[in-house]
Amino acid sequence: MKVIRLREGKERSLQRRHPWIFDSAIAKGGGDAGETVRVESHEGKFLGWAAFSPTSKIRARVWSFDETQRIDAAFFVAAVAAAVSARARFDVNSDGVRLIHGESDGLPGLIVDRYGDTLVAQFLFAGVERWKAVLVDAILAATGLGKLYERSDTNTRSLEGLEPTTGWLRGDGTTGLTIQEHDWRLGLDIAEGHKTGFYLDQRDSRKKMADYAQRLQFQRVLNCYCYTGGFTVAALAGMRASGSQGHVTSIDSSGPALEQAAANVALNGFAADRVTFMDADVNASLRQFAAQGQTFDCIVLDPPKFAPTAAHADRAARAYKDINRLAFKILEPGGVLFTYSCSGGINADLFHKIVASAGIDAGVDGYISERLGGAPDHPMTINFPEGEYLKGLVILRK
Repeated sequence: MKVIRLREGKERSLQRRHPWIFDSAIAKGGGDAGETVRVESHEGKFLGWAAFSPTSKIRARVWSFDETQRIDAAFFVAAVAAAVSARARFDVNSDGVRLIHGESDGLPGLIVDRYGDTLVAQFLFAGVERWKAVLVDAILAATGLGKLYERSDTNTRSLEGLEPTTGWLRGDGTTGLTIQEHDWRLGLDIAEGHKTGFYLDQRDSRKKMADYAQRLQFQRVLNCYCYTGGFTVAALAGMRASGSQGHVTSIDSSGPALEQAAANVALNGFAADRVTFMDADVNASLRQFAAQGQTFDCIVLDPPKFAPTAAHADRAARAYKDINRLAFKILEPGGVLFTYSCSGGINADLFHKIVASAGIDAGVDGYISERLGGAPDHPMTINFPEGEYLKGLVILRK
């Protein structure tokens, strides 16, 4: 077994059971891509068993902190089974479910989503790539399903020295699927859509938005970065429940995403004239609405990841502040802003400060009605706070 030894004082995070070991923490030692290595402190004390990644800044990720644990096929079979069975304890009202959530489930770099009878996996780290065949068999055994599609085509793989890979690993079939979520249905494409095909992490936020739309009887909703229209359908569902005949304006810069959004509106029985789809830049559109004096009683800001790491936080903070400032300017008094950040480099406190600063610049104050996060099947654990990547605020403008 190969060994990596840490620099003096760099063992503290592992003693807190945090699974990441950065290249700057390692004094000596190494291994092949994905190889399991023994991690020791500067004094030679055992700290964990980790998978090594020669090219990544996160040079190793811990499988286990138990010195007696064998990192073999049985270890991965048990870890997969535990993650899948844990989902039965979460409140998930959908047949689209995150089954394995990387570090939070003790399987760094592995993402597995279920869409009905089809599984989609991302192998994003050298460790899970090395054990891919074992993991695939374990996933199918734990779920009892026969179709698994790979979407290992993110930038994260390039940091690991891995080539992008997509396609069927087991079984085959259409990649265009439909899932049931709360009281509506949503179409997606696991081969072409973002992430594994859809943003399952916003499931409960969409339901929350529908509840607000029903209770407050929204008339004019603006859904920015609408992607395939999840929040658009949720708003229309809430309006329908309240008897409102309100309208939703949905903006995205992706033509194919807007086509799927329109299809999702039709799939749920809503008239096409209830929605305006704009293939446009969100910032420019917000400025245009302000110049025209156009306002909305609900605005959703769910932008892409502006800060993948803390190193990008300053630039991302400016981008988040700008869109929130513009949104506040066109939000009606008494209106509701649903605003989110999915950037790991922006923590919840910083995001709150950014939104507060945007409100000050816009001359707007509001009540923070709720703080939102990812759906429960995208868990954050006690020892891995980085799992809290999705932050949201529901703000009622004064």
